[in-house]
Amino acid sequence: MLIESAQNATFKKLLSLTASKGLKEEGLFLLCGEKLVREFLRRPHLKIVHEILAPGQSPLAAEATPVALSSSLFALVDVLGTRFNILALEQPTIPVLTAEEIKTYAPSGIELVAPIGDPGNLGALIRSCEAFAVPRVILSREAAHPFLPKAVKASAGSVLRVPLARGPALNEFPASCIALDLEGTSIDDFVWPEQALLLIGEEGPGFSASTFPTRVRIPTTGVESLNVVVAASIALSRVATQAVRKNNR
Repeated sequence: MLIESAQNATFKKLLSLTASKGLKEEGLFLLCGEKLVREFLRRPHLKIVHEILAPGQSPLAAEATPVALSSSLFALVDVLGTRFNILALEQPTIPVLTAEEIKTYAPSGIELVAPIGDPGNLGALIRSCEAFAVPRVILSREAAHPFLPKAVKASAGSVLRVPLARGPALNEFPASCIALDLEGTSIDDFVWPEQALLLIGEEGPGFSASTFPTRVRIPTTGVESLNVVVAASIALSRVATQAVRKNNR
């Protein structure tokens, strides 16, 4: 069946998955991009609710309900311009840590707290977290939804593999957190603890010393600040290097 009306209920549901509100209401998300779709279908681990057929494409997932949209409607759902079949999948369950729970939370190694509001940056950050074996990424209340199409694409699928949790607002995290900031101890001199929450922020004013007294900075020359993904990746690389050196002693 070809859906040609923008008033169709199925189309409206699928279109809603391109925004945070729809993601929260439907509990589904869109997996876009030929490489990601084919990789997922080789080892599917989430329920496929629909396969949205790109114009001229045949179904790829035998267990999914195929949905054929007109070219104009498909273009609205295909927000990344992939021109390839899109899978509507059930979202994996993400545990929630309340403001009270985060006060006594015991991280497993160095876990990352991400308040990143830009979905592209958030996805790229989660990809770096997988590369450096971060045990968990905690999304503060300020963070973008991790299953927005742009976030999933930018993560290259890492958002499906890296353990995630939702947390409270950034100012509700304990003062014991380590803040990656424009000021503080140089990362060259900082000794990472075995367990801690590492807070990062968007480019801007940084963190208040009174809120998070343990702050680490990345020395730079000629620029005031780094892209948040670049800065976090440098810090996570240092954490991973220190762990390897310790294990090799």
